[in-house]
Amino acid sequence: MTGVYGASTGVERVSAGAAGVDAAGVDARAAALVRDAVLGDLARRVVSECGADVGLVGVPDRVERPGLMVLRHWAGTRAELLHDLDVPIGTGLGGRALAERAPTWVSDYRAATTISHHYDAAVCAEDLYAMLTVPLVADGVVHGVVYASLRSVVPFGDVRIGSVAGLAGAATRALAGAAAWCAAAVDRPAGRPTAQPVDRPAGRPGEAPRQPASARRLTPRELEVLRWAATGRTNPEIAAQLGLTRNTVTGYLKGAMHKLGARNRVELTLTARESGLVD
Repeated sequence: MTGVYGASTGVERVSAGAAGVDAAGVDARAAALVRDAVLGDLARRVVSECGADVGLVGVPDRVERPGLMVLRHWAGTRAELLHDLDVPIGTGLGGRALAERAPTWVSDYRAATTISHHYDAAVCAEDLYAMLTVPLVADGVVHGVVYASLRSVVPFGDVRIGSVAGLAGAATRALAGAAAWCAAAVDRPAGRPTAQPVDRPAGRPGEAPRQPASARRLTPRELEVLRWAATGRTNPEIAAQLGLTRNTVTGYLKGAMHKLGARNRVELTLTARESGLVD
């Protein structure tokens, strides 16, 4: 498998007739394999590309235990207490991200007063302190929550938050495509080819994908600053790149947040990616 977030998955279609299995079942199994590959790769890349000591990914258990998330994928762990751990919605940092559908972070998990402490034993066993969680949300559906954890007490800066959010956005698009593929397999009549999933609503042939009305109200300068922010650049770096003052950059970002309904910089980046404003 190469390039999990957009290239070949290595999952080949199988002839349902020859295998004696209905096409929908084959596609559902293929979609599940894609999801596992994407989420496993996401946990590893959080460690290798974002400077985290431990990467975790929780997956909602919608069928058998709704309202519950299970930590199914991990990288960099030393113990096993976090492996396959059940996380009810609202508990811990990940359960809070699942409930609020928004990124959350703490510089010292053990001393944090804004979260429940159901999992302190497992967190202490890994010697973890700083922790960031980002939900994988597409079209109102939560496909999982990714954790980036460090074995030291440090504040999360814009660059690290942006890099984790960028990986989360790429993984979310892949998961949404797998879900659309599976749904199309269930709905289509036997013998018809699988429709290709699309990421965003399309306009007429030759037109760019349509964007939300709020997104279209962004000024060219707001959009330019937003695109630099989505790469993980800090406000001073953006100001130096564009020849602006730091206050001006902050003003543009606040304007973009207001128009896109984002509460913070991370939500702004995620919303911009989901709207197609940034790659």
